[in-house]
Amino acid sequence: MYETQTYDVILQRMLDRVSADVDKRPGSIIYDALAPSAAELAQLYMELDINLALSFADTATGEYLERRTAEFGINREQATKARRKGLFYASGDVPMDVPVGSRFSLGDLNYTAVSRIAAGQWLLESETVGVIGNQDFGALLPIDYIEGLARAELADVLVPGEDAETDESLRSRYTAAINEQAFGGNVADYKQDIMAIAGVGGVKVFPVWAGGGTVKCTIIASDFNPPSSTLIDEVQTIIDPLVNSGQGIGLAPIGHQVTITGAQAVTINVAATLTLAPETTLGQVQSDVEEAISAYLLSLRQTWANESAIIVRTAQIESRILTVPGVVDITGTQLNGSTANVVLSDEQIPTMGTVTLSE
Repeated sequence: MYETQTYDVILQRMLDRVSADVDKRPGSIIYDALAPSAAELAQLYMELDINLALSFADTATGEYLERRTAEFGINREQATKARRKGLFYASGDVPMDVPVGSRFSLGDLNYTAVSRIAAGQWLLESETVGVIGNQDFGALLPIDYIEGLARAELADVLVPGEDAETDESLRSRYTAAINEQAFGGNVADYKQDIMAIAGVGGVKVFPVWAGGGTVKCTIIASDFNPPSSTLIDEVQTIIDPLVNSGQGIGLAPIGHQVTITGAQAVTINVAATLTLAPETTLGQVQSDVEEAISAYLLSLRQTWANESAIIVRTAQIESRILTVPGVVDITGTQLNGSTANVVLSDEQIPTMGTVTLSE
């Protein structure tokens, strides 16, 4: 709004107000007196422009965006801790239990035993918040001595850890809440409540899916992979516990029987014949091709919640393979043994399978 109020413009406007019979050239008394004031005014206009942008949700950032969205009860989602499965064995690979609160380390991160899943299987919680807790797998080292423990392993991600919500995500939720008012168990209400649960990355709501009063909500994890049974159970417990279904115990309205399910993974196997640049081998491009395909499938999963159905397109995969250095041309591309696109249902998401390349 004030971008035209530059130092030169302000100074010239001030000089124009001075009588023409006064020396106004650079270095003159009047010029040197007005120049610092013009610089301060230009700075003031810049700050006014910034403050104006921070007062509107579409341009605000950081704490100012948080203050704007909080006026409508929409707060930034804070970083959460990953919950993982830990496997514990005595000598001879016999499953064994560990004490609640036992601490283990892997790399730079520590994990705490929270609750028992089954014999030798425990729910571990990362002591560090964020997605970093989702990344490592492998041998755990006990921080304190545990008698009889021969081997410990960090396994599945049960509830993904999340970083603090970005400005763009917060702004999108704010805009959606304003444009789609959540009320009394409508679709927007379910989406808002479920998306607020840690570990959930997307949700589709299917009203009256099994008759009046029934609602099915299909979720995807915050890392855009199929959710674990632990996450599904956790969401079910928060929204509408099955043992009290329809009684309004939870976030679901009275009379609503809610079923939480997870998005179903469909493995996409890719086969293609490549023409390579001179002195380039298939082994040199294999990993890059796999990364290109994986990134495409991830982009599809990220938009799953807003799409009625996902189509994995052969042409899109070919175009991404062609961006790999050393790949000149591609022919005969097949997805799951067919040259046709793979059309998924509204509750399915594509995941990476095998990539078979030939020349």
